[in-house]
Amino acid sequence: MVSKKHKKNSPRIKIIQKIYNSLMNPEASIEYPKNQYKKYIKDVVSGTLERSDLIEQTIYTNLNNDIDLKKTDKMLKIILFAAVFELLFKHNNPKKVVISEYLQASEYFLEKVQIGYLNAILDKISKVLRKDE
Repeated sequence: MVSKKHKKNSPRIKIIQKIYNSLMNPEASIEYPKNQYKKYIKDVVSGTLERSDLIEQTIYTNLNNDIDLKKTDKMLKIILFAAVFELLFKHNNPKKVVISEYLQASEYFLEKVQIGYLNAILDKISKVLRKDE
């Protein structure tokens, strides 16, 4: 079992927090303190922010009957975008690991019903984006 302290240091939690902070304070620079996952966190945060239009288009194309991004909770949307970025661009991370890690991280930000919804959506889009896995 993973300890609570370890979970709080999860790179995915840091990714979610940094994207949220960046969207709330667009003029503030993003700080990346020393961390064993610093490069990974920076890659995912900057990649998600830089490619948000592509990620949004990917979500619309594959999930247009399942989710309305205009009505989706901001936190849920941030987690979804970061996870889709990883599914699209971080092929060294197996899709099951990406989904599992974001679902665990989402426990700090979302309600149970939202986590179930996120799970269903990530499962569906991962089958399209990573057919070969």
